[in-house]
Amino acid sequence: MAMQLIIGALLIVITILIQGVGTTALLRLLFRRFADDGGDFFPEKALPAVILTALGLMLLHCLQILIWAVAYLYLTQVEPIDSLESAAYFSAITFTTLGYGDITLSTDQWRLLTGIEALNGVLLLGWSTALLYAVVHRSWRSYAEIRLRQGEK
Repeated sequence: MAMQLIIGALLIVITILIQGVGTTALLRLLFRRFADDGGDFFPEKALPAVILTALGLMLLHCLQILIWAVAYLYLTQVEPIDSLESAAYFSAITFTTLGYGDITLSTDQWRLLTGIEALNGVLLLGWSTALLYAVVHRSWRSYAEIRLRQGEK
């Protein structure tokens, strides 16, 4: 159990670093390309900013899922997870807490890792949801402010 906790903690640190560095780079790109000096998005660039944000976050999550998949592939060595594809599928349904149950770890030795990954996924998906909401909110706010300045309703 201690080994699962150590490996789980290491994977959490790695995925949080990816999320932190990735979202920071994404925000820098968004503000450099799509926002004015005040940090508000130009209305005509709001939709591309939201799309880029969503795609960037999806890419980060795919990378995080792949990292967990590689860990399952090399650590567990159980029959249902015998390829990178099956490991990535198992990791994706665990990370998102979808949990179909069609692939399960047949030994107790590494089963705790799945719960740790699910907690990690919930945290990181929540972080991404908050970031995407902030981008959408800022886009709508800047659009509404421009309409008010122009006297539109």
